[in-house]
Amino acid sequence: MRTSLERVTEFLAYKRMAMVGISHDPADFSVKLFEELIRCGYDVVPVNPNCGEVGGRRCFGRMQDVEPPVEAVLLMTPPEVTEGVVRDCFDAGVRTVWMYRATGRGSVSPKAVEYCEDRGIHVIPGECPFMFLPESAVFHRFHGFVRKIMGRYPRAAA
Repeated sequence: MRTSLERVTEFLAYKRMAMVGISHDPADFSVKLFEELIRCGYDVVPVNPNCGEVGGRRCFGRMQDVEPPVEAVLLMTPPEVTEGVVRDCFDAGVRTVWMYRATGRGSVSPKAVEYCEDRGIHVIPGECPFMFLPESAVFHRFHGFVRKIMGRYPRAAA
């Protein structure tokens, strides 16, 4: 499945979202993305069963515990964990999921993508949110530019 620009825009229109798999290490990439989303005006709810709080915000153990519930979830989990998390998202009523990937495997799991598609969950299987955030660092804009040249940047639906 190829990600459409509309799917990215739809996801980023949710001003409150959960980030599952965020690290407790302040130097971790997931924390940098968490901080950037907050700087851009998003209310980001951290979810990680091994953290009590991240960035001064209460960290929930699983999606079903998030109060009040969210409608969109950004996954920063290893692919082996992603399938279980999308099941939790479905059980929690979440119907919009972004599986992070910049380089390497990211969070994308083909079985998890199939699970989402079979249940009507809007899924972004890959992509780095930094490329789509306004005023992101030059490196992230360059990453998006390179993906456009290579024909791998999300396109508007035909």
